[in-house]
Amino acid sequence: MKIAFLDRDGVINEFPGNGNYVTRVKDFHFIPGSLEAIRKLTEAGFTIFVVSNQAGVGKGIFTEKKLDQITNKMLREIKKAGGNIKRVYYSTARSDAGCEDRKPNIGSIRKAVKLLKKDMRIAKNAYFVGDTVTDMATGRNAGCTTIFVLSGRSDQERLKEKKIRPDYIAANLLEAARIMCNGNSTVPAADARGKTAKV
Repeated sequence: MKIAFLDRDGVINEFPGNGNYVTRVKDFHFIPGSLEAIRKLTEAGFTIFVVSNQAGVGKGIFTEKKLDQITNKMLREIKKAGGNIKRVYYSTARSDAGCEDRKPNIGSIRKAVKLLKKDMRIAKNAYFVGDTVTDMATGRNAGCTTIFVLSGRSDQERLKEKKIRPDYIAANLLEAARIMCNGNSTVPAADARGKTAKV
């Protein structure tokens, strides 16, 4: 079974900026190529989950209803483009709430695995795609292959600081999808596996 866990902001849609959130439907904009990427993954037989921290709800910046409206738009456009998302998992808790679903914790991944009626060993065959140190730590904690994309928060310096090396580095989700589907990367293989990666 092929599984892909995708972060949302900075991977699927444009990152709204440090400390900011996508709070309205009209502010949700797909990164060029992300719809095609999800379609390619769907056609290749991947089961796709979106895993995202949305603490703006917990902070009172926007409501659960607004988040649902944004999610509905995202899923609608993905479906229209030929892609399919199995389930979206959000943690709306603040960072100090100790929520098991909030990345880098892996509560959402456990829920996804349970939904598939599998155990956590299947995560070793899954990919986790994100644009932050937190995303890469989440993937590592779950045992996934990690792909760091450069289309979002540009957390490369923090990757160095935290000594977290992704398995692959990709320009965006479309390139990440090619890695997942073909096992090929524009990053040299030794670098891509995180041994000598320039991150």
